[in-house]
Amino acid sequence: MNAQRVGLIGGLAVFVAMLMLPAPAAMSPAAWHVAALTVLMATWWMTQAVPLTATALLPFLALPVMDVMDVRTTASQYYSPILFLILGGAFLALAIERVGLHRRLALAIVSMAGKSAWGILIAFMAATALLSMLISNTSSTLIMVPIAVAVLVAGGIKDGETDGFAGALIMGVAFAASIGGLGTLVGSPTNAIAAGLINKTLGMDIDFLSWLKFGLPIVIIGLPVCAAILITVQKVGKHSFDGVSAKEAIGSAGTWSLPEKRVVPVVALVVLGWLFLPQIKAVLPDGAVHDGSIAILGGMLLFMLPDGTGRRLLNWDEADRAPWGVIMMFGGGLALAAGIIESGLADWLGLALEPLKSVPVIVIAIALVALVILVTEFASNVATASGIMPVVASLILATGVDPILLAMPAAMAASWGFMLPSGTGPNAIAWSTNHIELPKMLKSGLVLDVAGIPIIIGCIWIVSFVIS
Repeated sequence: MNAQRVGLIGGLAVFVAMLMLPAPAAMSPAAWHVAALTVLMATWWMTQAVPLTATALLPFLALPVMDVMDVRTTASQYYSPILFLILGGAFLALAIERVGLHRRLALAIVSMAGKSAWGILIAFMAATALLSMLISNTSSTLIMVPIAVAVLVAGGIKDGETDGFAGALIMGVAFAASIGGLGTLVGSPTNAIAAGLINKTLGMDIDFLSWLKFGLPIVIIGLPVCAAILITVQKVGKHSFDGVSAKEAIGSAGTWSLPEKRVVPVVALVVLGWLFLPQIKAVLPDGAVHDGSIAILGGMLLFMLPDGTGRRLLNWDEADRAPWGVIMMFGGGLALAAGIIESGLADWLGLALEPLKSVPVIVIAIALVALVILVTEFASNVATASGIMPVVASLILATGVDPILLAMPAAMAASWGFMLPSGTGPNAIAWSTNHIELPKMLKSGLVLDVAGIPIIIGCIWIVSFVIS
């Protein structure tokens, strides 16, 4: 029996059993029923027993029947302004990919690399990370892996060779895609989901600029640490690599096309809008604009502006590739979080976790981040963020600590998993090149997972102290 079947049957069995059993002391029946729903959804999300998006529909069915919220109120909980940020960001990324601007950016950065293995590795990782801040991690990897493989061939690496620079470069691209995705709120759907849940459950306002302040330092520190780990584990110095020939094989993107030139101002306008959102809010009515507003404005411009070749910068058949499933799954996470709050389950968890007040916050943070990283190795990043953030909110309310010190590390940790080929889209793409040896990927990923605990907590706590 595979994990999906076990998750399907086991999740349902536990759900039914919890509904039949009486609620624990001091917990209302409604809260106990929502706890059962939470266990069911977490089990199905983590085992992918049914499609992730389908699981997200359960709160709409269950919460009204459990007398927690009526149908209309439950349906309204599936909405958040961050949904429009995800959607507008996806439109922008699809336009960048369509006109080829992403490949130009990648080649420009890689062409500046030195001729040493270290220099080429860092350049590839930097290019991949930068792309991942704008487009999906998987798309960034799909762009960079073929270029990396061409460089390996030019440098004298044979097909199927995993030792030395070959494995380091391919894993470096995959790992950098995941690390770079942490840099911005639109870098990964997981980021927006985590931010939306933090905003809803803790009443905070994590916007593009707020996330960037915490995410960018993690990327800046995480990339060289990752490169150092890969060079050490792969023993790059002991294997020859013709960096001169490899550098010549990178090539160039050629002259700028009209579509590329016309997408650049739209991208720049959106990014500037995100960065200067506080100033924009100051001159507009209260609540009139959000990060999602800027993203949708950029998307509308893409649908309106001609690309110079007789068509628009983005057509709907291309835009229809937006992550609609992720958007619905995000809504399901929001609805579940609302159910946890409305039923009183959040208050009960807060009381149950009160003994942690005597535990140093740094110990709680380390344990929390380590747990989230472990879970995300075996469950999807999006599912991990959706399942863990409501619990983190209760933990914060119970301990009374600054929400940033626990919520943001947990949010970042949901995307910090590097050990398994099947763990992330980038890892799977990299594995398919036959240039990765599984034991070395496991070792590199484990060391990077462990290194991520102080990197994530240290960066967020230091930035929080500086800006407070």
